[in-house]
Amino acid sequence: MTQSEDFGFGTQIRKSPYFDATVRWGAKAFSVYNHMYIPREFGDPEQNFWNLVNDAILCDVAVERQVEITGPDAAQFVQLLTPRDLSKLAEGQCKYILITNAEGGILNDPILLRLGENRFWISLADSDILFWAQGVAVHSGLDVTICEPDVSPLQLQGPKSGEIMKALFGESISELKYYWLKEVELNGIPLIVSRTGWSSELGYELYLQDGSKGNELWEKIMDVGSKFNLQPGHTSSIRRIEGGMLSYHADMDIHTNPFELGLDRLVNLDIESNFIGKEALKKIQAEGIARRQVGLELECEPLKGPNTTFWEITKNGKGIGKVTSAVYSPRLEKNIALAMVCSDHSSIGDLVNVSTSSGMISATIVEKPFFDPKKKTATA
Repeated sequence: MTQSEDFGFGTQIRKSPYFDATVRWGAKAFSVYNHMYIPREFGDPEQNFWNLVNDAILCDVAVERQVEITGPDAAQFVQLLTPRDLSKLAEGQCKYILITNAEGGILNDPILLRLGENRFWISLADSDILFWAQGVAVHSGLDVTICEPDVSPLQLQGPKSGEIMKALFGESISELKYYWLKEVELNGIPLIVSRTGWSSELGYELYLQDGSKGNELWEKIMDVGSKFNLQPGHTSSIRRIEGGMLSYHADMDIHTNPFELGLDRLVNLDIESNFIGKEALKKIQAEGIARRQVGLELECEPLKGPNTTFWEITKNGKGIGKVTSAVYSPRLEKNIALAMVCSDHSSIGDLVNVSTSSGMISATIVEKPFFDPKKKTATA
């Protein structure tokens, strides 16, 4: 563990309940997500990747703020926010959803948790859905209460995460199914545990329901996990791009629609609910899309880190799209990327050029995800 240097933090950006613990355990860099600081580095990102895929890492993801929706009309209201059919969402189940605006643009791609008949959490990506939901509720005519509860998630991810969870909570926790949740306590610390995570690996999220217990929870997990080689870590750009997992503001934004991302399965246009964006999405589906997301293999020396700007993609000297997320995968020994390109130039095997920060390179459009496309690792 290392001591904190003066990172120059201010009061206008919130710190998580785990902030001091992550600094003690070696956090070396932070960024801002949902108006909060999130650890982005604990040393070598490649070593963080290997820690994740070989053993387990613990990540502070308290930035995944929760929007809690309760009240007699909670289920009807939540369906108003998303094009995904929620009619079969059971109590104790989670679903990956999209939240769309009236034009069919994506505002967020959160995990929805149903904690009770009339109680839901929306576990957010990086945008202000609390304000959006409260605004929609004003004129919805529905009886709901919308707030941000005192909830702060941790992610325990990696092949040994299951063994660590059993050491923490007992054998019965292994019965928790993929994309389901359970209410538990750990030494009196109130938690919701879900079999979810942003890693494409076996993993769990632990939703702390008392922010004063953040340090205690972090240290308890690290202590129990030590015999399993648990390491403090951060969400891995390498692993999430390998798995084709999307990052809001990078791979999609308010101007992106679900069909461009190949997420048709999350859009159910024939349900009874007149969800926000329904008519726009019907029109987009009928007319077709002008661009689509693809995978790329980049022909160049191993990238030193993820791209920090969008890289232009050209073909025959004409701009056809942009690279949204790129990284070197040490496991695949390839530079891989997610990109948005014109539909006319999106066929597997097409050759394109990419203008990177260090010069023009060649690239090939390939299938995505790049590794474990059926998610056998995460769902095992």
